[in-house]
Amino acid sequence: MTDETVVIRPHRSMWMSVVLAAVLLVAFVVVAVLLRHSNTGAIFQVSDQIAMVGIGILLAAAALLFATPRVRANAQGIEVRNIILLTKRLAWRDVLSVSFPDGASFARLELPDDEYLGMLAIQAVDRDRAVEAVRALRRLHKQAWAE
Repeated sequence: MTDETVVIRPHRSMWMSVVLAAVLLVAFVVVAVLLRHSNTGAIFQVSDQIAMVGIGILLAAAALLFATPRVRANAQGIEVRNIILLTKRLAWRDVLSVSFPDGASFARLELPDDEYLGMLAIQAVDRDRAVEAVRALRRLHKQAWAE
């Protein structure tokens, strides 16, 4: 039995979510600053500006949720955290296989009764990183089933 722990996070989607969050925040701050100086016929107050910045912060935080997926695995089992920050822990004996179906956007764990658990941390857009991650998980799965 090995003490190897594999931690996998998305790469490209993490960077895209950070960039999107920054763009959203900057855009809403700029709109908030320019809000009182526009000639639209409406009267905007400081509270409207604060609300615009608040909306920008909320949208940026929502965009950053796409940077949170993570998979952590060791010889005992696997822990999958997807976007909603809910973590699911499974023992390897509860996992039938680790798969990455053709045309799929992300890898998944095949479970009994034709169920599966998607792993958003292993995405097709990460290419070689995704292949290495799936191989590492398959190696841990195979070791656990061999014992």
